[in-house]
Amino acid sequence: MTRLILIRSCVFLLAGAGVFSEAQAAGAQDGVRITQLADRLRMEINGELFSEYRFKDVSRPFLYPVIGPDGLAMTRDWPMKDSDNEEHDHKHHRSLWFDHGEMNGVDFWSEEPKAGKTVHVEFTDIQAAKEFGVIKSKDKYMAPDGRVVCTDDRVLRIYNRANERLFDFEVTVHASEGDLVFGDSKEGMLAIRLNETMRFTPNKFNQGKPTGHIVNSEGARDGATWGKRAAWCDYYGPVNGRIVGVAIFDHPQNPRHPTWWHVRDYGLFAANPFGLHDFEKKPAGTGNFTVPAGKSATFRYRFYIHRGDDKEAKVAERYREYARASLSRDHE
Repeated sequence: MTRLILIRSCVFLLAGAGVFSEAQAAGAQDGVRITQLADRLRMEINGELFSEYRFKDVSRPFLYPVIGPDGLAMTRDWPMKDSDNEEHDHKHHRSLWFDHGEMNGVDFWSEEPKAGKTVHVEFTDIQAAKEFGVIKSKDKYMAPDGRVVCTDDRVLRIYNRANERLFDFEVTVHASEGDLVFGDSKEGMLAIRLNETMRFTPNKFNQGKPTGHIVNSEGARDGATWGKRAAWCDYYGPVNGRIVGVAIFDHPQNPRHPTWWHVRDYGLFAANPFGLHDFEKKPAGTGNFTVPAGKSATFRYRFYIHRGDDKEAKVAERYREYARASLSRDHE
């Protein structure tokens, strides 16, 4: 126990000071292990790679790869790594990330020349143990002219579960530089770009092969899920001959719960509470969301990566458990 505490303390101090001369690790082989490298945090569960949080010299921090049950890759490789059987579209779709297309008028979603960047500032805590691991960090949102638009605090909590992968992604965005307006845009917000073989509409390399499907908590399926509100959404499909899926749960206390879903047939899967103009054909600006100067807004989501389709994985039941537990904690 003493050795584990010392390791955790070492990781925390090095992260806060920005010293990355050697890899540092928290946790044990049996459970969640987090290793800090120069440009990423490597997360393992019971000795198997789960994901890496990449934070240095990137347009925004992101998780890549994301490995699901049975060691199957849940996200596409491009543009992080070239692949001969993937479409090379949407270069900003980097595996799993958080950002929005209009924040005080600045585009933080794309990677075009006039887009902003989300810059990692520091890790404030890194913990890992048998049952779960926690990563806490700070970021600043930089406009192309160098202005800071806002800041955030993030918490990533990874759980040790058999036959599934479960993690919570929480972002508190601070209006640290004055009023902050999340603009009415479909381009956002918490997103994952799935493995190409899971797509509802196959890419040019997978024509004639089995495809994936999309379902939400309201019973909408496939193309009918785009732009619709739902407490959860699940996207499942084949990877290496097995059916696996990713469900995203919208926390009951999130702004504008239940959220709208920017979920596409080509594998983009995102929760977006702001894009009302696109999703519901309402006047431009209807979806604007203002965080007053000095205040903050917190967005919390759970990723449930599972075997099988939504029925086999009992996605609806797992969401109800998540919602009950979340509300109980909030009222303690």
